[in-house]
Amino acid sequence: MNQYVTGAVIKELREKNKLTQQALAEKLGVSDKTVSKWETAKGYPDITLLEPIAETFGISVTELISGNAVTNANVSANMLRSKFYVCPVCGNVIHSMGDHGVQLTPLEAEPTDEEHMIFIERVEDEYFVRLDHSMTKEHYISFIAAVTSNDIQLVKLYPEGDAEARFKIRGVKKIFFYCNHDGLYYIDVVKGIDDKESGYDNYKERKELEEAAKRLFG
Repeated sequence: MNQYVTGAVIKELREKNKLTQQALAEKLGVSDKTVSKWETAKGYPDITLLEPIAETFGISVTELISGNAVTNANVSANMLRSKFYVCPVCGNVIHSMGDHGVQLTPLEAEPTDEEHMIFIERVEDEYFVRLDHSMTKEHYISFIAAVTSNDIQLVKLYPEGDAEARFKIRGVKKIFFYCNHDGLYYIDVVKGIDDKESGYDNYKERKELEEAAKRLFG
């Protein structure tokens, strides 16, 4: 198999079944924006949604996808099975933790929103990153990654675990995370976080205020 279920197939089946994007989204427990992303090739459904999608359209999973059926051997759950691909021209690196022979398209990250809020706390030389998000077997955060201009720190998460991670600060500019229902999101660390006042400790600013208070009040 060399092709995952495409947005064109989903759109064709949706229209054939006289469903709007909103109606399909409600049946699958995702947002209409997520369905739109599938149909415009800006993302693809998580493998856990293949069966619900097929059931919604009254077809089999085999009929839904192009080629052979996808089998989930959970090879992606083990970081020790990592594979690295290096471009011989520019030296860029691609990292993979599993391969089902599925042709994937790059995901387009979106800014965090009210349903995907991320909280970042500075603890000495680390960022403690936490998301208020369900972590069930059906709906969960798959990973959190901290990215600098020249490296990436990635923590793989699992259903029924905690949606949190710690990263060395060392030049981190962006935090990315992936929701298996709604896709890839990011936040610019330099701009603070969704709830900066209650969730972020600007150590330098706090120390400056403490020093000013000492000078004023002895």
